[in-house]
Amino acid sequence: RSEVVAAEAVSYLNRAIAELRDIWEEIGISEEQRLERVCTVNMHIKHLLDMMVAEEEGLKERLLKSIALCRNELDTLCKELQLDPVEAEEESTILQMEKNLRARVEVMLKQKKDRKQELKTLQEQDQELCSILCTAPFSIDSNAVPSLEELDRYRRHLASLTTEKEKRREEFVSRKRQIILLMEELDHTPDTSFEREVVCEDEDAFCLSEDNIAALQHLLQQLEAQRSLNEAVCAELRSRILMLWERLQIPAEERVASAVH
Repeated sequence: RSEVVAAEAVSYLNRAIAELRDIWEEIGISEEQRLERVCTVNMHIKHLLDMMVAEEEGLKERLLKSIALCRNELDTLCKELQLDPVEAEEESTILQMEKNLRARVEVMLKQKKDRKQELKTLQEQDQELCSILCTAPFSIDSNAVPSLEELDRYRRHLASLTTEKEKRREEFVSRKRQIILLMEELDHTPDTSFEREVVCEDEDAFCLSEDNIAALQHLLQQLEAQRSLNEAVCAELRSRILMLWERLQIPAEERVASAVH
């Protein structure tokens, strides 16, 4: 179709030149003046065509430059995203190739942005969990684009930390309840910073580190040991009281009156 239009343009140009020659002949313009006018027409046509060719050559150069830039950017993105290199297209026009490469660059830039954003979100969650559990953060390069495998490992790591946090939280709440009951039973007032932190501070502020969980268990064992010791002392005292009652032949009604203590 473009060839037909080009042929029509040439035909129109020939008709226009012929009409001009007829007009010049009717006017009586000399052959020398006709030649000058034809040269002027040729100059205008040549200038217009040269300008159009230059514009289209410029477009071609811009497309080729864009293709080269896109290929370089794709190579960089493939390395950053740890993907296989993009293969060159075969039997494709310059315009279509440039359009396809730009589309691929946009897709990969979005992948890069999404991965970086997910990494940032995971690191925020990791920081919160590490603060609660007093553990070291997940080892990953914050400046590089993470691979899909790294993101998957990171997600599984955080899921494991979340499970561990819930487990330790349940341990803490259960043991705290036991410790409070034992302290009340023993009439024991928290006298160390750790005991006050366990009993008096907000539960969410308690650091669920392995050391703290172990210290919590040790405190519970200490209180249980103290209760066992007190029970043993009470049993011994009761036994002595019974023996003294027998020796002193205390009546049953007096024994009942004091037995409540």
